[in-house]
Order: sequence, then C-alpha cells, then structure tokens
Amino acid sequence: MTTEAHNGLSRPFDVAIVGLGPVGCLAAILFADAGLTVVAVEKEAQVYTLPRAVNLDGEIIRALQPLGLAETVNQMMQPIRANERAGFANSKREWLFGGNAVALGSSGWQSANMFDQPELETFLRTQAMSHANVSHYVGYEVTEFFNSPTQVTLNASSIDKSVSLTAKYLVACDGANSPTRKALGVGLRDLGYDQDWLVVDVEMLKPHNLPNEVLQVCDPDRIHTYVATKDPYRRWEFQLNPGESAEQMLETDTIHALLDSWTPRDTYKLRRTTVYQFHAAIADIWQQGRVFLAGDAAHQTPPFLGQGMNSGMRDVINLAWKLPLVLKGVCKQSLLDTYQTERDAHAHDLVSWAVDMGHLMQHLATTEAAERVGEAPPEMQQTSRSSGYGQGREQPPIRSGVVLVEQVSNRGATGYSLAQPVVRDTTGEEQRFDELLGTQAGLITQGSVALNENSRALVEALSIKVIDLDEIELLQGKYPAELTSGETVLLRPDRLVFGHTEPEVSADQLVSSFATAIGLDLTKILRHKYQA
Repeated sequence: MTTEAHNGLSRPFDVAIVGLGPVGCLAAILFADAGLTVVAVEKEAQVYTLPRAVNLDGEIIRALQPLGLAETVNQMMQPIRANERAGFANSKREWLFGGNAVALGSSGWQSANMFDQPELETFLRTQAMSHANVSHYVGYEVTEFFNSPTQVTLNASSIDKSVSLTAKYLVACDGANSPTRKALGVGLRDLGYDQDWLVVDVEMLKPHNLPNEVLQVCDPDRIHTYVATKDPYRRWEFQLNPGESAEQMLETDTIHALLDSWTPRDTYKLRRTTVYQFHAAIADIWQQGRVFLAGDAAHQTPPFLGQGMNSGMRDVINLAWKLPLVLKGVCKQSLLDTYQTERDAHAHDLVSWAVDMGHLMQHLATTEAAERVGEAPPEMQQTSRSSGYGQGREQPPIRSGVVLVEQVSNRGATGYSLAQPVVRDTTGEEQRFDELLGTQAGLITQGSVALNENSRALVEALSIKVIDLDEIELLQGKYPAELTSGETVLLRPDRLVFGHTEPEVSADQLVSSFATAIGLDLTKILRHKYQA
C-alpha cells in the first residue's frame, strides 16, 4: 500500500469533512463557497442508489440561493399536487386532523418538498467534488485522527492507498453510527422512542388511486404511515407488533399483503424494503476540541416530521457562516462555542416533537381500540394535538447563542428565520428578498436609521448590508410585524433574526450586541477605524 502525505508539512486545509452524504456535501459546498479550503473523505465510492430521506424544507433550498443552486435543486422537487395534505387518520383512513400543503412558505420556497435522494445526493456530490476549493478522497475510510490544540490530523485508506491529511477543523458527517463520535467517546442522550418499523418504498407502474397525502394511520391493529413521495414513488412505514421479527416482515408475501388494501399488486414494483429502529437521541457533546459533529452523528429522530436530513443540513448551515469569520480572524474562536448552544436545543425541540407525534399516534390508536369495545378512551398524557401538523411555526426558534435571548418568544421574529418575500428593487428588478443581501448579515430598516460612528465602523467591519424597505416594493409575501411597525431588524448571515429595536434597544445597541455576541474584537476594529 502506498502512502501519500498532503499538507503534512505545509499549510493545512481549513476544514476536513468526514462523510459525503447530503449533509457532508452541503457542508463542503458552503465552506468552499465561503473561500475556505476543504478536504472531504468518503468511504463509499458511489452514491447510495436507494431512497432514504424524502422531504427537503424550503429553508434548505433558501440556503442554496447565494450559491446559485436553489433553482436547480428546486427543479428536482415534487410540485404540490391536487388535494395534497398531511395529517392523522383512523383505521378506516378517515381524516382526523392535520394541514394542507403550502405552495409558498415563509422561506420564499415551497415549505415541504418531496424529492428522490439518489438524484439530489448525486447532484450535491458532483457540485462539492467539482468545486475549486474542495479536495476529495472518495473510496477512502478514515482509520484514525488526532485532535490537537492547533489542528486535526487524519489518516485514511482506500484499497491500495493511504493518505495523511491535516486541517484546522474537522466536521464529522459520518452517520448515526459515527466512528468519529465513538472515537471521541461521546455518548447519546436517549429521548425515549425506540420502535422497530418496516419501511417499504415502491415505484408506481400504472395509474393508481393512492392519495396525495402524508397520512399517519392510527390503526389499533398496526400503526403505519403512508407518504406520497416524489412521483412515481410512494412509501409506507409499518410499526412492528410485539412478537414480529424483521425476517418475517421482510418476506415478499408479507409486504404485498400489507399493501393490498392500498393498491393492487400489479400497480407497483418494490424498490426498497428494510426494517430498522426509529430512534430518538442527541449527542452529549457536539464539539470536542477542533472536531464538530453534524447530521445523524449528532442527532437521530423518528421520521414522522421528515426532519432528520433537514436538521443535519441546518447544522452545517450554522457552521458555514461562523467558521469563516473565525478562520479569517474577524471573530474570536469563542463564536464556535455557540454551535452546540444553538443547534443542540433546536434539534432537541424537533426530535421531541417527532417523539410526541409517535406518542400521539399511539394514543389515537389506543382510543379507537377502546371505542371498539365500548370502553372509555384513555386520557392523553404528555402529548396533544399540538404535536401534530400545522402547529403554527414552520420551525422552532434558536433560544440562546447569537440572539437577543430576552426577545425570543412564540410571537416575535427574533430567533426565527426572516420571511423572504418577493420584492422589486430600486432598479425595477423583481427578485426574492435574499438577493439583496448576498451572503452577508443584514440591517433591515423602514426609513433611514442614524447610526453613531462606532456602529458604522462595526457595520463596515462585518460587511453588514443595510436595506431600507422604503426603497423597495413588496410584491408577494409579507414582512414580520417588527418591520411593519417601523422597527429595525438585524439579520444573521443564515437569515435568522438576531434581534430588533424596541424602546429599550436602539439600533446602535443592536449592532453592538451582535458584534459582542459573535466575538468581534471591538477594540481592534474601532482602533483601526480611528487610526485610518
């Protein structure tokens, strides 16, 4: 076996990424586009050819806008079909409650998008591997790594070669069984949902009468889920009952029998059948030294919300604006401490919500079982209909980290993604709001706002884009109440609202608080400004 040394004695890569699934690919693309040098290591030579994740949030497509990839990815998504909705049903598949699909969400894109993972993942991997700032070792498996105070060194091997790499930081996107997490000795917090389910993906071959729904069927005889994924595909998930084995459930006759009440056997062909455990867990630690965990390596969730891959993508979107600021010397390394602070709580909210949905399905099934025999239904415990679809917000907020914590609530904009309407700019061009921002943070005002000299220096140092809403025309969508009432909003580069002005918070205080929260060296910036 031959050994290659890369950057061992020269300048290391800025970031090493372990794992080139969808999350790792997005990380590589975002980091590289921010000007960082990236090396990616992936043990599988080819993209996995069978479906796993099926839903992509509009918020993730939005993150691809500055890269010029959003429209291409959006073309891979399933447009909303007639009567499309998501909700809960009884054993007869009679609708109980839920919500209708939304064609245009607050992100400026369709809120929930069905897609085929092999298609999307192939595209993302191609984009990552072709980027000028990305070096890649596909078909290589990391055998060991060393997490020193100044850099990370990792060794990886293929069938006939080995390579030694160094990077200033490492982001592990290497899945639920993450070897990186295990090597770090990081444990998982179990959130109390461990159920074995049979997952069946099919390709429809003939016209059919399957509904355009995501349906949680709360059948006392067997809880199951039906998902109208991207045409021509469909998915079912069946919870295993006590005493059933994976081998039994994977028998072709068993699978056909489960689908018989849905669609005739000659209308489809089986694409993927597998039994695995739906699991709810969060890593105890997301960062150890210069190594970060992201995606399934950091959190695992039951699939009822379709948020597993989306949460992982939010992890790397979070890092993608913070790492460049630290590596370029604009902000202190303490900014990276906010990664776990923000992402752990946010992922915990979503995983807990998915667990509550699982409990809600069980409660509804138990209630129907009691009604069948004339018994009083059991009281609902630790869950409610608010665990289901359509609870109001598309995502929970961030509750700490780079945010004005005292402003975070269920009503205001702080901690949430800023809505992205369609606007007409000063040149008369119609575009989505983010096109005015580029990749920068934003100070969004309604009318001119006078900033003091220190604040102007901070705005310049951080390349904060100042946008006056009075200078643009709103064509579609809406702004949050804080903006329509004349307040000023400070927007992070990832489009989350840091905070807004109010009687107790001036625009100058807002800018200063943001600079402090991200670890900007105010003294250095201001001294440079006055010396100039």
